[in-house]
Amino acid sequence: MERIFLLKGLDCPNCSAKIEKEVGDLENVNSSSVNLMKQTLTIQTETFDNSIVEQIETIVHSHEPDVEVSEKKESYTTKTYLLKGLDCPNCSAKIEKEVGDLEDVSSSVVNLMKQTLTISVKTSASGKIQDEVATIVHSHEPDVKVSEQTDSYVTKKYLLKGLDCPNCSAKIEKEVGELEGVALSEVNLMKQTLTVSMDHNKAASMLDMVTTIVHSHEPDVEVSEQKADTSVAPDKKEKTPVYSDDDKKLTIRLISGAVIYAVGMGLTLFGHVSLPVELGVLIVAYIILGWDVVWQAVKNITRGQIFDEHFLMSLSTIGAFAIGEYPEAVAVMLFYQVGEFFQSLAVKRSRKSISDLMDIRPDSATVRRNGELVVVAPETVSIGELIVVKPGEKIPLDGIVTEGESMLDTRALTGESVPRSIRKGEEALSGCVNQSGVLTIKVTKSFGESTVTKIIDLVENASSRKAPTENFITTFARYYTPIVVGMAAILAIIPPVILGGGWSEWLRRGFVFLIVSCPCALVISIPLTFFGGIGAASKRGVLVKGSNYLEALNKVSVVVFDKTGTLTKGVFKVVDITVEFGFTKEQVLEYAAQAESYSNHPIAKSIQEAFGKTIDQSVLSGYEEISGHGIRVLIGGKRVLAGNSKLMDSEKVSYAACQSAGTKVYIAVDGRYAGCIVIADEVKDDSQNAIASLKKIGVEKTVMLTGDDEKIGKAVAEQLGLDEYYAQLLPDQKVEKLEYLDQHKTKGSKLAFVGDGINDAPVLARADVGIAMGGLGSDAAIEAADVVLMTDEPSKLVDAIDVAKATKRIVMQNIIIALGIKSVFLILGALGIAGMWEAVFGDVGVTIIAVLNAMRILKK
Repeated sequence: MERIFLLKGLDCPNCSAKIEKEVGDLENVNSSSVNLMKQTLTIQTETFDNSIVEQIETIVHSHEPDVEVSEKKESYTTKTYLLKGLDCPNCSAKIEKEVGDLEDVSSSVVNLMKQTLTISVKTSASGKIQDEVATIVHSHEPDVKVSEQTDSYVTKKYLLKGLDCPNCSAKIEKEVGELEGVALSEVNLMKQTLTVSMDHNKAASMLDMVTTIVHSHEPDVEVSEQKADTSVAPDKKEKTPVYSDDDKKLTIRLISGAVIYAVGMGLTLFGHVSLPVELGVLIVAYIILGWDVVWQAVKNITRGQIFDEHFLMSLSTIGAFAIGEYPEAVAVMLFYQVGEFFQSLAVKRSRKSISDLMDIRPDSATVRRNGELVVVAPETVSIGELIVVKPGEKIPLDGIVTEGESMLDTRALTGESVPRSIRKGEEALSGCVNQSGVLTIKVTKSFGESTVTKIIDLVENASSRKAPTENFITTFARYYTPIVVGMAAILAIIPPVILGGGWSEWLRRGFVFLIVSCPCALVISIPLTFFGGIGAASKRGVLVKGSNYLEALNKVSVVVFDKTGTLTKGVFKVVDITVEFGFTKEQVLEYAAQAESYSNHPIAKSIQEAFGKTIDQSVLSGYEEISGHGIRVLIGGKRVLAGNSKLMDSEKVSYAACQSAGTKVYIAVDGRYAGCIVIADEVKDDSQNAIASLKKIGVEKTVMLTGDDEKIGKAVAEQLGLDEYYAQLLPDQKVEKLEYLDQHKTKGSKLAFVGDGINDAPVLARADVGIAMGGLGSDAAIEAADVVLMTDEPSKLVDAIDVAKATKRIVMQNIIIALGIKSVFLILGALGIAGMWEAVFGDVGVTIIAVLNAMRILKK
């Protein structure tokens, strides 16, 4: 059951996050979500219990006493819509916002990966809401199909063991997605899986349909349904090697075919054997090398699939035999197979590189049960159990250290080589390697919810979100090949008809066209480059949720930062003390620490920390907290005031206004002004260098948004060299300011927002690229953003953009190399200058060059 509460007057992001968590922890509450923009709290509860209203009021008022809490009496229902074909992050953010702004909608969430929109809508309006949703969606993405997802939809995952061809995987994904009753189809080449969301009526027959489609492109791929328990990490010994047994068999076959081909060429050149003998030897070599290609082409033709590489290679090589170019025909097939072999190895190597990089999943956990240490699978450990981690072992689950201290290697999570210390009471994250002492850890999260699992899933699933360039190349290849085949047919037929002869020569030119027309260099190397770019970013402690975001980072011209916790440490510290009328700094600080000794506010804590001594509260009396002003208290019989300028004015204390940037606490003793304490948030050591580096790599504008006052905002902006800053902003005003900046950015460029991922969800969603900082241990950061910086260093953003630019450079190089060389050889082939040998280089040679170039990103 869903219930919605109005929180009138709520405008504190930090408080809203605490309210959301504490309400979510209440008994019988399944989930809790605060919408700060609408000032609402939505809960899912098992029973209708009116006592929960009082519990919520108590929680809210413990953080925000002035907020009015009331329940919306209108009943709400949850609906989920499939947005088939949605792949634009910017459009999805706009759709989410505009649907959420509808009068009858209380919450709206788009899941771009699943292509779904989930809304909470008034029951009375649920019948008409789909039309309104469709109107909004089609205003941004006209081709997206909108349909309501009902309980009749099921999601299944299929293992495609042996799939390593990016081109084939794109075709499989497309054809499965076009099946009747299928709402979503996604191939993950790294995990070799196909995820299908379908009508439950199609579930029983889907495996057969998927198998048919897969085998029409990749006959040797094993297709099976992945059961729930297959998510358990495989043993390292069971991982597929880069050079498998099948690869060894193919190597033997290629060598055998090449040797027989060499013998045939030798007999022809030096043995002067008869034509039938020469032809017989070359045909044997051709059959050994290319029988599978020809057979696959025949099977595809029977299914109506003509324009693929199998058809092109079969037609061109058999045609070469027909016009008497026997050695060239075998050579084309030999080098085509060699190129395919290298492509397969490149994909496997790329997959292994990322798998090794993310090889942080623990194989086992040592748990203390009944006084004994038992080695078990991490999935079987429950929350609250104690696990023991010895030196050299990976921490298998998130938890709190109860015994021991050690140094942890966090390199796999953060990209940082410097170990960090950990001791009793501190949080230990799964995936880190224990370097020295033995640790006993109390588990706080199940394996499925642990940091290591979330990070691995994020990286492995990143390849399913394709960059615009990838989508363009896939579409381009779909039209490019048929057009070139048509041109080859025209070249082979029209000239000899017009000229009245020369069929053999024009057919040869047509076959050259066919060989060069194969788009393998592009459809293989482009996804491979983005694939490697995501891995290279992960190696630096930057998690990119998809190649679409990696490409978007390359176009960032405006970077907008939140201040607290992003550019600053988020830790308040006393930075200055001014005194008047003979008071000393020590006296002013002591009076302030005593006055603030009953408070847990961050400002009070920073004063107490600066004082650094034990406070004797027995000397305090008449303590009174004046809302919005400060504190009035008697200390040793003296009347002390500690607060802001409003307190000084209301108490008619004559004081000198402090001009320093920061939060000011004025102190007065017995009606006389004693001095002022300035508290400020420290700027991170890394921030200034990060801003300077961003400008060096081409970012046009850096902007800071903050809820702090004008003086603080100006001081931080000037210190860091920011181009613009906007202060005293409420959360909804931050979104408005971001939209203003977005409208005024350079045309075609992207805007990135960097925040802590917890309090900045609306702004993160609205930006072209939402970047959360400090993802190490922060579930909210990993969930909220498009890119996660695993440490608290702003300079990680520079690393992310650097990898994105390097990835894009390699992609553009491959496009230019492939299209440039192919264009040259197409022209030379049409003119009769280039023969079969040159055509082989124009196809296979270019593919190998492009693949090797793509692999460079892994070393970035």
